[in-house]
Amino acid sequence: MQTRSLLRLYPFPGEEVAVQGLYLQHRLHELGTADAPFVYANFLASLDGRIALEDIALGETYIPKHLTTPSDFRLFMELHAQADCLITHGGYLRSLGGKRLGNILQVGIRPEHADLAEWRRQNGLAPQPAVVIASASLDFPMHDSLQQHRQEVLIATGRMANPNRVSYWQKQGYQVLITGEDRLVHGKPLIDALKNRGYKSIYLIAGPHMLDTIVRERQLSRLYQTITHQLLGGKDFRTLLPGPPLAEEGNLFLKSLYYETDAPVGSGQFFTQFDLDPAH
Repeated sequence: MQTRSLLRLYPFPGEEVAVQGLYLQHRLHELGTADAPFVYANFLASLDGRIALEDIALGETYIPKHLTTPSDFRLFMELHAQADCLITHGGYLRSLGGKRLGNILQVGIRPEHADLAEWRRQNGLAPQPAVVIASASLDFPMHDSLQQHRQEVLIATGRMANPNRVSYWQKQGYQVLITGEDRLVHGKPLIDALKNRGYKSIYLIAGPHMLDTIVRERQLSRLYQTITHQLLGGKDFRTLLPGPPLAEEGNLFLKSLYYETDAPVGSGQFFTQFDLDPAH
């Protein structure tokens, strides 16, 4: 991997730091306990708040390629490496199965990320994290890589989900967690169910609807956000939260701020870290 650096703007004093290893220093796998898992999320956004654009004709969302950078992906995977459980969603499994998105369900598989597999081993984590698939419809394909890497897979849905789909997945040998009273997955019941299974570091890599319920039900511990200095525009787009206005549960405390001056090409970006509890 090409060595890249960022400028730390906060906390003071500012200094130049290497991208590689930056987020591993946060030791997220040590911040949670059996009674209080550490739940964290990571999002990439444009300066005007877009995290994805929508293709209405195809009914799909996508991240424009010029929004992404090697530094952002490296730090995304460093967060991945510290999780004992990932939360994704059925929409991602459908896009992955249709080869519209790349596979981010495993860590340390790519040659440039081999050090992350070794980092997990040295820090006593399983070779790969467990994966929770949140889905209201329960209509998605299971990806072969999950079985190939012997990852524990759980499926989360609401009590009003189609019973035939619940039965289908149970017959395939998967445990279905009921984590909401309607068809949707809700934040607190989901995190409670994962806490009961002993997970201590939980990485949310699902979309804005999952972030919304996790925040509203006060289950999020930390938010990482990359903000590229680009204006995307567009009438059809996704933002961080799709729900109604938040009150004090939306208050965040800046933990760190880093600046990359030369990526994306012709622009720059901030790497931010916010805690919901200033004590962390």
